[in-house]
Order: sequence, then C-alpha cells, then structure tokens
Amino acid sequence: MAAAVKSWWREQRRGASFLASSGNLLLIGLEFLRDSLPDRRRQRFGDVDYDWEYRVDTTSANVGWRARLIGLLHSPYQPIEAALLREILNQLAIEFGQFTFVDIGSGKGRALLLAAEYPFRKIVGVELLPELNEIALENIRRFSARHTQCGLIEAVCGDATEFALPAGQLVLLLNNPLPAAGLQKIISNIASSLRKEPRPVWLIYANPTLEYVVSSSSMFRKIYGTHQYSIFQS
Repeated sequence: MAAAVKSWWREQRRGASFLASSGNLLLIGLEFLRDSLPDRRRQRFGDVDYDWEYRVDTTSANVGWRARLIGLLHSPYQPIEAALLREILNQLAIEFGQFTFVDIGSGKGRALLLAAEYPFRKIVGVELLPELNEIALENIRRFSARHTQCGLIEAVCGDATEFALPAGQLVLLLNNPLPAAGLQKIISNIASSLRKEPRPVWLIYANPTLEYVVSSSSMFRKIYGTHQYSIFQS
C-alpha cells in the first residue's frame, strides 16, 4: 500500500503542485469512502450473469479494501463485458492458433476465460495485485474444460510496465489498465519488443480514455474503433 501511494505521489508531483496533488489525494480518499457504501457494492456486481453461468468470480464486488484503494490510485478493477470482448475477437481476421493472447492488467481473469473460448496458442494474464491474481488462478482452475479451446492459460502476478512480452504473434488487451504514465511505459515496452522481433501484433484498447497514448506510437496504426474500444495493428 505504501509503495503504491509513493508511486502515485511521484507521478502526481511531476505535473502538479503540492497543493493540487494533495487535493487529488483527498478526492481519491472521498471516492474510496463512497465506493464502500452498500449501494456501491451492489453496483460492483456488474455482469454477474457471466459468473453464475460459469461458476466463477470475476465481478468487482468481492474485492478487498486494499485492492480497491490501490485501484483508485491507478485504475479501478472493472472486468470487460463478455459480449463486448467476444464481439472484438470475432472481428480479428487471424489464425488464432498462431497467436498468444496477453491481457495486461488481467484482474480476476475474466478476459482470460473469454479468450479461452478461442483456439489461441497460449493465453497469459499479467496482474499487479496478488489478491486479484489469486482469484484469477482459482477461476482458471474452476473453469470447465468443455468451455475452452485453448489448453494453456497462465495468470502472472507482476508489474505490467516491466513485463517481457512473449515471442511470436500477439493479441494484446488493454482494458484501460493504467493512468497515462504507466500506459506510456507499456506502449514503449511493446515498441521495443517489436523493434527486437518484428511480428504481427494486434492491440485491443477497451474503454479507450487515453487512446492518444497508443496513437502517438509509430509502431501502431488504428484500423477500427467505437466509443467502447479501439483496435490497432503493428
């Protein structure tokens, strides 16, 4: 927790005064208190139908207070809607078996389970918070084999800004996982990986509030987008 606050404070102070940064921290504290109220908790159940159908736990309802507070400092956990990710993946004109799917900021693993409905070569999730990653591992264990077309699913606990991308062709998912500074680091790492190993990479940016960060990279061109997501190709 202390490390997360320190990291957030350093990033804030790079572009704002002490007073403005303190005000932003106070607003986060107030939002955390509001988010702890019973009515907010009910809202966090979100798309609970998916969890009921597959007997997993992927909504943001059962998230501990530490994970919720750290999420407010970075980007709150919110699983992607099942219908939306299926819509996006169905648009990709690719041979899934030649691609590895990587979810950056994988949370409880819903996107990993959804991607497993497609015959990807491999599926990998990267999540900073151990609490969420442990739930993702349990969800993977529970997920019935009859729902999957991909045999290998991994959920890695670690800092996505330092994650080394797998070799080979990739489909990357970013469900608005980080604020601008963190997202810039990730895009820079992806660009470095592509310079070392040029290969086809599809980048899905859901909830694209910081799309300009991806668009500013010369490594990607946008091929499609709506208000809910953007698709880029290397």
